[in-house]
Amino acid sequence: MNNQITIQALKYGNHLHYEWNTRLLEKTDSHIFVLGEFGRKLNHYTKQKVFTMDNWTIEYFSFDSWFTVSADIVGGQIMQYYCNINQPAKMEGQTVSFVDLDLDYIQRNGEWSVVDEDEFASNAIKYGYPDTLIHKARQELESLKERINNHVFPFDGSIEKLIAHVPRS
Repeated sequence: MNNQITIQALKYGNHLHYEWNTRLLEKTDSHIFVLGEFGRKLNHYTKQKVFTMDNWTIEYFSFDSWFTVSADIVGGQIMQYYCNINQPAKMEGQTVSFVDLDLDYIQRNGEWSVVDEDEFASNAIKYGYPDTLIHKARQELESLKERINNHVFPFDGSIEKLIAHVPRS
């Protein structure tokens, strides 16, 4: 079985934003978990650059929820969470894509914070987000915060169980 999965982040209107390759860890009807390998290349089309990623990640993409999760793994521990607010992911063949709605909720040094509010405001104008989408994105951000606070899947230990797939260096 080919377990390579290409992840594509799109901007509203299906503009390719960036993409990278991962390895499939788990797939259900509602989500997938993938492993982002140390040293993988991230092709950033908006910035017209290629970045080399210097960390391992366990990543979660939902086919029905409005967020993604990327957990940076260092020394067998989650060092950072990065969550995108986005339209639910879609999977076609070996490619998973999602429309990134700019709002991000991240945890660094144990503290959660919202980032890219300015990018959300400017892209709402640039890409012509409908008012219903702006409202939905803000609503989904609040819902994500509650999910994290209440330890609801995938923040219920599900990500931690997959750390065993990350090689120890």
